[in-house]
Amino acid sequence: MQKILDLPTPCLVLDLDRFESNLNKMTSWVRDCGLGLRPHAKTHKCVEIARRQLQKGALGICVATVAEAEVMARAGIRGLLITGEMVGEPKISRLIRIVLQAPDTMVVVDNEANVQDLQRAAESASVEISLLIDLDIGQNRTGVQPGEPALRLAERIARCKNLELKGLCAYAGHVAHVTGFQARRESSREALAKAVATRDLLSKNGHRMEILSAASTGTYNIDPNIAGITELQAGSYVFMDVEYRGIGGQSGAVYDDFAPALCVLGTVVHRSGGKAIVDAGLKAFSTDRAFGPELLDITGIKYEFAGDEHGRLVLQHPSREILLGDKLRFIIPHCDPTVNLYDRIHCVREELVEDVWSIMERASGSSYF
Repeated sequence: MQKILDLPTPCLVLDLDRFESNLNKMTSWVRDCGLGLRPHAKTHKCVEIARRQLQKGALGICVATVAEAEVMARAGIRGLLITGEMVGEPKISRLIRIVLQAPDTMVVVDNEANVQDLQRAAESASVEISLLIDLDIGQNRTGVQPGEPALRLAERIARCKNLELKGLCAYAGHVAHVTGFQARRESSREALAKAVATRDLLSKNGHRMEILSAASTGTYNIDPNIAGITELQAGSYVFMDVEYRGIGGQSGAVYDDFAPALCVLGTVVHRSGGKAIVDAGLKAFSTDRAFGPELLDITGIKYEFAGDEHGRLVLQHPSREILLGDKLRFIIPHCDPTVNLYDRIHCVREELVEDVWSIMERASGSSYF
């Protein structure tokens, strides 16, 4: 087996012991709550991880784009929920091909024009498409407004013979990173109350409400206590990142319910005075957050971006000596977009590379989306 010290840097490394612990903890928690788990693959974009999530008992996999759905469907992954609206003929045509391959695939909708387009395409292909109504419960992104607007959309779907309404999707992304457990719990309860009330309204009017899909890694231990939620679509728990660790847990200032399993491995390429330079810079990490990466298991060092290919380590009070040539692991600032920068994940156990998993191809052009 290859040693982690022999890996070319920068690269993604996944600690399998931590990863498997995260899988087991989330799966056990959701099962004990009597709910389903449909984890979001936008985090990892990796068929091997999706397979392991299903093997642990997940009832399906969420994906964000039609491209992710295509890759997962070709690999035999079933129970797919596409959480982004499929608008326009090119995406709808690709959706139809996915449904022909994986008939239990579901997709979200939030407007009547899209419903009409989906019905027309489904009827032409002689297929049935399963739908969840996408609710805007405060994120101010996609989604129909809760209550009567959602009911009107459900009534429009009911008139379409090739579309079947299965329930609601109520992802509260604006709540996931609220700092402080109590504040996060209050925010999530307030947001999801709108979804539960909408589910009750639609059910009362004769619409099938089999599914109410919600929750995130930040609210996995909050939302199961809200009556009406049927499944969780958490994603980041498999990897974790700096952002999630900073939101605070139920018992402390650090959210450590799940271990930081995914890191970027970098090499110290320069050492002088109170600084060190590593070969992991702007191109190695997502930069959509105001903060940068943090060293794993080493304290007293601050990371600063120092260009495309370089990062600067300010050695304030390092807990161990940093030497030229050292291979260092960095907890990534935001896991989803960082993973999107790489083609593979090196899976390590006890400093040995046990496997290499592919991240779905980052093709150019519309095929990526």
